[in-house]
Amino acid sequence: IYCYLNDKSFANGSKVHTFMNTGVSIVPCTVFNLALFALPSVAKISYISPNLFLFLFFPLCYSIKEPNHMSSAITQNALFVFVLENNMAGSSFGTMYRITTWGESHGAGVGVVIDGCPAGLELSEADIQEYLDRRKPGQSVYTTQRKESDTVRIMSGVFEGRTAGTPISLMVLNADQHSKDYSNIMDTYRPGHADYTFDRKFGFRDYRGGGRSSGRETIGRVAGGAVAALILKRMGISFLTYTKAIGSITIDYAAFNPAVISQNALYMPDAGAAVRAEAYLKECMEKKDSAGGIIECVIKGLPAGIGDPVFDKLDAELAKAMLSIGAVKGFEIGDGFGASLLTGSENNDSFVPDGNGRIKKETNHAGGTLGGISDGSDLIFRAAVKPTPSIAQPQKTVHRDGTPCELTIHGRHDPVIVPRAVVVVEAMAAVTVLDRILCGFGSKIDEIIRMQ
Repeated sequence: IYCYLNDKSFANGSKVHTFMNTGVSIVPCTVFNLALFALPSVAKISYISPNLFLFLFFPLCYSIKEPNHMSSAITQNALFVFVLENNMAGSSFGTMYRITTWGESHGAGVGVVIDGCPAGLELSEADIQEYLDRRKPGQSVYTTQRKESDTVRIMSGVFEGRTAGTPISLMVLNADQHSKDYSNIMDTYRPGHADYTFDRKFGFRDYRGGGRSSGRETIGRVAGGAVAALILKRMGISFLTYTKAIGSITIDYAAFNPAVISQNALYMPDAGAAVRAEAYLKECMEKKDSAGGIIECVIKGLPAGIGDPVFDKLDAELAKAMLSIGAVKGFEIGDGFGASLLTGSENNDSFVPDGNGRIKKETNHAGGTLGGISDGSDLIFRAAVKPTPSIAQPQKTVHRDGTPCELTIHGRHDPVIVPRAVVVVEAMAAVTVLDRILCGFGSKIDEIIRMQ
């Protein structure tokens, strides 16, 4: 296939992008997922599909005559070809246990497709609804008053109450969209939202409730995590997830009581802290403002040996999972940033026998992983959640054409995202842990032999 490359366009209309001010350009080819390093000048180039390229021609270097103005950073008469993966919108997460969420806040509905769920798991809509009810709106004065039942329907992948080993499609219909509430921001960028960046990336956006960047996208995550959690429960792995802080009000671990988590609107395990946090939120609401907070998750029963030592570290995958949640702005595991204040003798967790022929740690500063692999301790991490960006105060911003303006946001919005995000954090943790467990099968030859 022959194509002309120049500084305006590619054969399929893709734009040529200058690379590092060297005169070199990255030319995307969506047909074959190739990137060609070449100059923004007319050149006749031949390329082939990546499979044939890797199999037949990887050792070879194709020639191209170097124009006079070619940067010296590129070797003369050489064209470098790289194979790139094309992931575009990034709506999928996981490798062996993979979820793909779909839908928009004001569309017909939202949902998820789950790939990689083993066959034979007993699964009903009630199993998933239990998790969705923890994130649905309208639970208290501190959540959006949008009226949604968030009732889930299993569309595929389950037969006679058990998973079939095929893709599981789960759907939740939207019922209470007020799209007119967003008419005043059609051509205006809301501070703290993804309006501007969506426009810069796509040149087009669904302004009704944020579209794909809306919190309703997390319904698919929670549904996919509910199924993962059921599998992990069968393996003896459980989750305890709660609100650690609202604003500057933090729980007292001396008053920690898991039983009270579901007894207050903020999902805090300290009843006294919950009362103080509610008073703080009322102050924020009176000022037409919002608050952020911290969610803590404890994973119990996780055996040692889960995760990989380099790029696919268990803690690295958890960090990616948490930071993929729209409102999450920070992640730490174990002592996290606090570890930087300790000495090595203070931070190291000593190993001791547990009395049952196994090894355990005396402390858990590391948070349950060493070298990116679970160490058999409780895995403890935290996610920092920003204040809700949709506030009723007037804010400075600009129209799409750059004209300055003042914006007052209407509609129904959470004064604090944290309580409803607790289950989202737990769900993404479940997806991540199950995926890493499934990816780890076959790490030892003995495990492979036992499968015969």
